[in-house]
Amino acid sequence: MKFVVKLGGAALEKPELLIAIGKAITNLVADGNQVAIVHGGGVQLTKTLALMGKKSEFISGLRVTDAETRDVALMVLAGRVNKSLVAALGQQGQSAVGISGGDGHVFRARKKKTTPDLGFVGEIAATDPRWLDAIWKMGAVPVISSIALGFDGEYYNINADEMAAACAICTHADALVFLTDVPGVKGADGSVMRWLSLKEIPALEKQAVISGGMLPKLNACRDALLGGVKRVRILPAEAAAVLPDLCTSRVNDGTEVMVA
Repeated sequence: MKFVVKLGGAALEKPELLIAIGKAITNLVADGNQVAIVHGGGVQLTKTLALMGKKSEFISGLRVTDAETRDVALMVLAGRVNKSLVAALGQQGQSAVGISGGDGHVFRARKKKTTPDLGFVGEIAATDPRWLDAIWKMGAVPVISSIALGFDGEYYNINADEMAAACAICTHADALVFLTDVPGVKGADGSVMRWLSLKEIPALEKQAVISGGMLPKLNACRDALLGGVKRVRILPAEAAAVLPDLCTSRVNDGTEVMVA
């Protein structure tokens, strides 16, 4: 099977969790699967910006990104965060190649048109998975930071959930898994919804049951499913060890998002 695993920045803050995720992905590859990791790094970016005296602002879960913030995002996401993931996999004996979405033109971006303007925030305009295929052929794991190169020559900050969906679609992945710092999608009663259909999402959004960073995540789930990805699951990062079981067993952790 072919897996795309999206990792949020919060999961990368805990060394023991990073080790567990590295082991799970290494086991997935050892079982004969091809795995790509797409990661954000919002927590680390916010901390770095704060050290620089710069306040972070978000609108509907998306970061307002001026030129300075974009340049810091390049440094943090494509640099420290990306290489820490490569190191975590290497510690388990699994080779990995860290790239940004702009490398090899794997992901091309255009500026996201929003009101108000979000600055250097982009959306995926085109994909070319040939470099990912080449990395897989070498038995390695591509580790992709959520930065993409625009046709205008500018780098754009891309929501990592959106990039993960685009990655899953363009590689014809069998499964897309979002490893998060929450147990799953919670319903109106506060309990985790084990199953969530796309048709249920608009009502939950209207009732403000889902909001903030969960909105772009569920939009990415929808895009992936409608783009041909067979399975999409939101899984707590603490349950990363069950990743290899998704191929053969029933997993009760997190939320499975379905077309119907």
